[in-house]
Amino acid sequence: MPAPSTPSPTPRRRRTFGVYIGRFEPPHAAHLSVMLEALQSVQKLIVVIGSARAARNIKNPFTAEERQDLISRMLQDAGIPKPRVLFVHVRDYYYNEALWLSEVQAGVTAHTRGSSDVALIGHIKDESSYYLRSFPAWEFIPTHVVSDLSATDVRRAYFEGHPETVQGMVPPAVHAFLTTFQATPDYRDLRDDYEYLAHYRAAWKDTPYPPIFVTTDAVITRSGHVLLVRRGGLPGRGRLAMPGGFLEQKETLLDCCVREVQEETGLGSGLDLKAALRAQAVFDYPDRSLRGRTITHAFHFDLGIGQLPRLSGGSDASEALWMPLSDILASPELFFEDHHAIIEHFVMRG
Repeated sequence: MPAPSTPSPTPRRRRTFGVYIGRFEPPHAAHLSVMLEALQSVQKLIVVIGSARAARNIKNPFTAEERQDLISRMLQDAGIPKPRVLFVHVRDYYYNEALWLSEVQAGVTAHTRGSSDVALIGHIKDESSYYLRSFPAWEFIPTHVVSDLSATDVRRAYFEGHPETVQGMVPPAVHAFLTTFQATPDYRDLRDDYEYLAHYRAAWKDTPYPPIFVTTDAVITRSGHVLLVRRGGLPGRGRLAMPGGFLEQKETLLDCCVREVQEETGLGSGLDLKAALRAQAVFDYPDRSLRGRTITHAFHFDLGIGQLPRLSGGSDASEALWMPLSDILASPELFFEDHHAIIEHFVMRG
């Protein structure tokens, strides 16, 4: 396995704690080199694993627990004692950067227990590294590891069936896990998504300009429950989602939303859904959908209290259901794309 170039760092005082932030999807050879270099400068390394508690998809195929285990194993194989490496798991907060920062700070503080002797490890390569400027209380220690390898390269080779290429990109412990994971139903589902999305993007590759898709989604509440659908098609088959879909040429956004609710859940007969409209918002995080640039207009409808209306799944949904709000807030890993974050946006406002 070719090792990235790792020049000897300039000698400096050894910090008590170092913080290394990433998604590690999956951990690869460059990640290992950065961690080994960092452990020369700090007594303990706190690895902050992002995109935790999210549904598997082709960009984030592995759980935070799986990634933690892989990092632990590859560092132990490199001779690093287990107590020198600590872990923090953080969710993605696409529409609330302050919550993400708070979760990182709280996780790190739980390990440092008030110590201010903390350094942040990383490499500022482009705007995607903005977070390295978000923790001014921590000294920044730039990594000297130089590598063109990225987790995107590993995932592409993995899902396109090039095991020999993958083996050259990752430590042995990671390669063993990836080989075993290929035999699981989760891998087969992800491979289906990968192939679907490749064909989906290819259908739009010859347009004069990159397409921007417009969708609508409905957050419908009733007696402490939210109306959900279980996706019947790709991508994200089986994931929970809000009822919604793509805007048609001759309809308003609100009309589109109401139509999709009726088609996917059967809700609406004899019900004036528009009269229950309480709020609306646009969700346009650029990478919110793996299908491409997709902007959704979400509408919150509050049906008050009372019996839950009967539902019937249809259209692209395999099932329509009412889910208690407490179960939703506790289970972000069950949801498609950023749908959990959108529901949180409306229901947490009160």
